[in-house]
Amino acid sequence: MASPRSGNPAKRAQHAGTAPSPATARDWIAAARPRTLGMAIAPVALGTAAAFNAEGYHLGIALACLLLALCMQIGVNFANDYSDGVRGTDAVRVGPGRLVGAGKAEPRAVRNVAIGFLAAGALAGLAVVLISGRWWLLAVGVVCILAAWGYTGGKRPYGYFALGELMAFLFFGPVAVVGTTYAIIGRITEDAIALGIAIGAISAALMLCNNLRDIDTDRAASKRSLATLIGRRASKALYVLLMLVPFVILFVFSYALAYGIAVFAVLLLAGPAMVIVVLSRTSRDLITALGLTGLTALLYGLGLALAIWGGPAGFVTVP
Repeated sequence: MASPRSGNPAKRAQHAGTAPSPATARDWIAAARPRTLGMAIAPVALGTAAAFNAEGYHLGIALACLLLALCMQIGVNFANDYSDGVRGTDAVRVGPGRLVGAGKAEPRAVRNVAIGFLAAGALAGLAVVLISGRWWLLAVGVVCILAAWGYTGGKRPYGYFALGELMAFLFFGPVAVVGTTYAIIGRITEDAIALGIAIGAISAALMLCNNLRDIDTDRAASKRSLATLIGRRASKALYVLLMLVPFVILFVFSYALAYGIAVFAVLLLAGPAMVIVVLSRTSRDLITALGLTGLTALLYGLGLALAIWGGPAGFVTVP
């Protein structure tokens, strides 16, 4: 019989006689955290739009980049479930339940699913390299995979040293947007850098909101997130700042785009998210803010990409 101190939460639960029912298909889908997938879609859409604006477009590369981003996002979600679960960080959660932390699935199974998605992302990245012929992008792909696993995995996960927000900004912002643009046209544009900063800021805000929600349980588990280091008040102020950055950048783009002004409608989601975060008193208050932040990223990315696609004249039909 497993010891109560076993690294396997499912066995600990069995030892205590409180083992939960095995994970269902719905549990596995929820563990992939579909609400976070907008963070993978948005930067690829913006990077493709930046390439199109520079008079370059390749549907095959764009789709391969999208598959790469989606697989990496799902992979890191399962890797996070596995690593935090075996460490005991997810023993008590306020947000959506986890497979390993709740004892619903064997850690090895969750780890293998994570590896499978990361491997699928690697194959999609290889397809990008083969189609584009830009072989040095292989090195970027390796770094992305290491970053995906290293968030909560390994002996010194950077998510436990207050680097989660910075990495979210970099890899779901400039790296994803600029990488997509470069894969398509073979060069980096100023638009791609600006758009990468914009969507990266929302990515960092999403990570910060998540860590702010988990601040009490993270402190109890000795997980040093940015929120645990700077506290609630500073975290809330930083969240608002990060959420405003994309709209400052959008203000500049809107002058040159026929439909750019329409993207400001996304503030109808971002605004309430900021209000909820600022006024939040409990961790549960932030669950809605997390959903709104993720939706803000998706609609901001798709909306601005569509506006860039339309250009200064919009989608007009030339007789």
